Amino acid sequence: MTGATEPQRVARRSDVTRAAILAAARARFAADGYEKATIRAIARDARIDPSMVMRYYGNKADLFGAAVAMDPGLPDLPVESREVIGRTLVRHFLTLWEENGELTALLRVGATEPAAAERMQSVLRDQLIPLARQVGPEPEQAPTRAALCASTVLGLALTRYVLRFPASVALDPEEIVDWLGPTMQRYLTAPTP
Repeated sequence: MTGATEPQRVARRSDVTRAAILAAARARFAADGYEKATIRAIARDARIDPSMVMRYYGNKADLFGAAVAMDPGLPDLPVESREVIGRTLVRHFLTLWEENGELTALLRVGATEPAAAERMQSVLRDQLIPLARQVGPEPEQAPTRAALCASTVLGLALTRYVLRFPASVALDPEEIVDWLGPTMQRYLTAPTP
């Protein structure tokens, strides 16, 4: 680009390199899982030297953390319509899973890699519990309600995107909303049994 200074050109190249590394890491972690994904394979996919991956991200755990950094945006969900929050939440998570392959990588390694498990727990702790507290009838029950919601969407994600159960994959997103929306609604807003 004409008129750009040398530091600006270096910064743009650096941004392009970082983006290439993260894209390659997301794809590799999703395909191979955390344990099998290697810095060399990620560098090869990004068409750079492995030392560049280490230069930008330090180690595999830090690269994984950057690659699966996500914000599901639950605080931005419309909660004025409390009577349909279950459907809204299911639809929101389906959209995230459909559009974001890094969530599949996070789910695949979440059971075995502490960094991935912590990332998932932080979403529960920082976003889902406050949402449950906001819409639920008993604020002290928010952690339980949020955990039940998480088990539902993570169970769906596991069977649909990781294990690829044919019946789960075959469901249309609106069918999933119809099936799971009332369950999520009950978890969030029904009186404690």
